[in-house]
Amino acid sequence: MFSRVVRPTVITARNFSTTKQNNYKVAVCGAAGGIGQPLSLLLKINPLVSELSLYDIVHTPGVAADLSHIETIAKVQGFNGAESLRDALKNADVIIIPAGVPRKPGMTRDDLFNMNAGIVKTLAQAAAEVAPKALIGIITNPVNSAVPIACEVLKKAGKLDPKRVFGVSTLDVVRANTFVAEAKGLNPKDVNVPVIGGHSGITIIPLLSRVTPNVSFPGKAAGAHGQDPGRRHRG
Repeated sequence: MFSRVVRPTVITARNFSTTKQNNYKVAVCGAAGGIGQPLSLLLKINPLVSELSLYDIVHTPGVAADLSHIETIAKVQGFNGAESLRDALKNADVIIIPAGVPRKPGMTRDDLFNMNAGIVKTLAQAAAEVAPKALIGIITNPVNSAVPIACEVLKKAGKLDPKRVFGVSTLDVVRANTFVAEAKGLNPKDVNVPVIGGHSGITIIPLLSRVTPNVSFPGKAAGAHGQDPGRRHRG
């Protein structure tokens, strides 16, 4: 996939505030899904988002209508179906992609790739046409493969900026923080576990020797360095 920094990029008010802009248009592709709906809710209440564009193949107008009732300045629009994809993404500053089939018990990441590769390709093609300057955050699994697919599509269209395409892998850090805190009786908000590598069972590497505050795991726990910190709840 790509080398991941210790703290993966996430869309937060703190990140946005590095510029004077406070009227971002954010598009969510897969907004009616299990990740897309709560993500859209968080974006609706972000004071730096002035326009929220929700896209999915079904149910998006209902999700958009519900979110539009929240008392924030962000205007919400819902778009259904492939024919409205480009309208949904047009002139977006940020595009977040949680679209795709979620991983189910017994499925490998290769299975996910076969199902989700085409979805990411289609979304990246539309983004290249109508929002070539957008930041594109990809949540769709397998992230290790979805990010390169999007990059190749953008490269073919002559629109690739490697600094503006990234995998959203904060999930690995959140899980690692939570599991270490549970094991040591700490408040998860006070724990920081650096995580490097890719987003798969054998490539996620929580750096337990670099945890803040310092913790130790005697015996076999030392082997946890190479384990998926989200093994209990696959994502």
